[in-house]
Amino acid sequence: MRAGVVGLVVGAALSGCAGAPGEPADSRAVKELLERRAEAVLAGDTAGFRATEADGDADELDDLAQVPLSTWKYELTRLDPAGDEATATVRLQYRITGYDAAPVTADRTLRLRSDDGAWRVASDRPQGKGAEQLWEQGEVRAVQGQHSLVLGVGRSTEKLRAYADLADRAVPAVQDVWGKGWSGRVVVLVPQSLDAMGKLLGAPSSGYQGIAAVTTGEAGGSDAAPADRIILNPEAFDVLGDFGQQVVLTHETTHVATRTDTTPATPLWLSEGFADWLGYLGSGRTAQQAAPELDRALDRSEQPVALPTDDEFAFAGHASRLAQAYEGGWLACKMIAERWGQQKLLAFYKAVGGHERRDGAVEDALHEVLRTDLETFTREWREYVRQELA
Repeated sequence: MRAGVVGLVVGAALSGCAGAPGEPADSRAVKELLERRAEAVLAGDTAGFRATEADGDADELDDLAQVPLSTWKYELTRLDPAGDEATATVRLQYRITGYDAAPVTADRTLRLRSDDGAWRVASDRPQGKGAEQLWEQGEVRAVQGQHSLVLGVGRSTEKLRAYADLADRAVPAVQDVWGKGWSGRVVVLVPQSLDAMGKLLGAPSSGYQGIAAVTTGEAGGSDAAPADRIILNPEAFDVLGDFGQQVVLTHETTHVATRTDTTPATPLWLSEGFADWLGYLGSGRTAQQAAPELDRALDRSEQPVALPTDDEFAFAGHASRLAQAYEGGWLACKMIAERWGQQKLLAFYKAVGGHERRDGAVEDALHEVLRTDLETFTREWREYVRQELA
């Protein structure tokens, strides 16, 4: 499951903040404040960070102390002073050591207060309805795995280690199929609740009810794009058994691995179906076990007539409809792997993503890779669904 995040390549942590000649004094002073604040974060300098706070607090620095940061920079984009107070619009850019090829960006609104002629930060919040950062939700604990970094709030180190073990099994499983042409590392964020998950995504939490995890990332992102984030919904993920949790982590890791080949041309039935196919690969699960909603639909003589549309994957939609969309996509990818072979499935996925636009992407890839057409493929998929769920 995927959401969006934008990355921006920048230089060193403190570059570009110094005031230009003729720049207003307030702007220069605020940029200097932001430089000191960024320097304190990277150094873990509690006293230095407190000196940038209007109330002398350092809770935020304490909360992100375990996050391994290699870059932390503020870019001032707008300043609105009003006497001894000001509002600053700032772009935060940070990078996690060993995971982010380029900094992640977050737009922030800082309320500033001037005491004795020196600007300090009174509050630091997401701009508008933007997404929160995990450390805004409490003290972050970090667990480093062989192929993973798990960052969590309100979870024990032992619990986070269990998540890391799942991710460490998922990465090589995905590499065995997709190959090693990706980072081979994942960052897993574990908020304390469903509501907290929604805040990390900058979206209403109700849309993720029952969704065990999502992966944020830039579709078609280059190798210079920031690492994706797998965000767990603990209220749904933790009630799954060991098998279900492993399928979910492998599914989400597949999204990380396939990101550069997943573009606006890729329909969700293919990206989600492929991730489910790899998640279930080798599990021995029958179609009835993996596609119970479609199985029940066929029992009611409700045969799908077309491959699932993107609209059917809406998180806020009907749960049964959403489940059938995932199951239909999984069965389509399973059919390709069985009838044309696993390598043809990978080639088909990449061919669709490599298309210039959505229109014609599936049709052209079906013709070029599988030597068939959409009408024939859909008819064979419908028959395959009936056979598998008979």
